[in-house]
Amino acid sequence: QLHVVESGGGLVQPGGSLRLSCAGAGLILDGNAVAWFRQAPGKGREAVACITSDGDTQYGYAVKDRFTISRDNAKNTVYLQMRSLKPEDTSLYVCGLGDRASCTASDFGSWGQGTQVTVSA
Repeated sequence: QLHVVESGGGLVQPGGSLRLSCAGAGLILDGNAVAWFRQAPGKGREAVACITSDGDTQYGYAVKDRFTISRDNAKNTVYLQMRSLKPEDTSLYVCGLGDRASCTASDFGSWGQGTQVTVSA
């Protein structure tokens, strides 16, 4: 089954930074929107950031001005640079491939297993 592979999570102190990666495993990410979501235990899935095929970006309110999504089509990878991390950013971060070039028009799927981010002193 074709899917994406997330990596880069870990344990970081409040105020720290991490960079997550989302790579296509048999999938070509170029030409479609790619989005990061997160889900903490007992909470619903939250949209974190999305990037269109043209590189336009959208962010969730909770992460705006702290997180940056980018894509490197040559490496078939989308990144999520996270700065000024807070304990409330602790979650499983998953990446999804859209079925359209646009974030707003896409349904997302081809999920990976996710990568855990834990922000704690």
